[in-house]
Amino acid sequence: MVDWIISPGHVDYAEALRQMERRADGIRNGTAGEAIWLLEHPPLYTAGTSAKPADLLNARFPVHEARRGGEYTYHGPGQRVAYVMLDVGARGRDVRAFVRALETWIIATLAEFGLVAETRAGRVGVWVPRPDKPPLPDGSPREDKIAAIGIRLRKWVSFHGISINVEPDLTHYDGIVPCGISGHGVTSLVDLGLPVTLADVDVALKKTFKAAFPPAN
Repeated sequence: MVDWIISPGHVDYAEALRQMERRADGIRNGTAGEAIWLLEHPPLYTAGTSAKPADLLNARFPVHEARRGGEYTYHGPGQRVAYVMLDVGARGRDVRAFVRALETWIIATLAEFGLVAETRAGRVGVWVPRPDKPPLPDGSPREDKIAAIGIRLRKWVSFHGISINVEPDLTHYDGIVPCGISGHGVTSLVDLGLPVTLADVDVALKKTFKAAFPPAN
């Protein structure tokens, strides 16, 4: 069984990291079960292991070294963060398949609200086509990012996870080049005209989880 933990309020990032690492240690040692932790952070930026200093445009919020994969991303109120502490060793030891499962989970969650979201080769995260916006200068269609993925594995146990933009202040992304990708923008469920709450997203995440992550052997 996977434990579902929902924290009210805004969780301090450093404290979240400590709790994730503690839980991951317990999973490895057999003293704790797998867990999905749903929370919000106060406004902050995190730098993954591939973050480029030039992509931090304006450090208007605290910047944390996340030690996860990926580059810079933003977390803040109105964004549902789901920290995923799972035994990937018992789930096939396939990192690429694990990331695909995270993408599948996000896409299925967004589909619960009638939103078609997609992945793109060479771009991390989940994207929404924006035919309502002008194309990029090279003529390619505009797409906005609605969800981010950044994980870390330690002895085949995952931590960190995903984030879905429900109703964050999208101007807070202006301080970084999100995930090192220029040109395309960011969006949210509410920005797309869907009156969705964090609680609604929590229900959808729980509903779609088992299809993406069958029970571990």
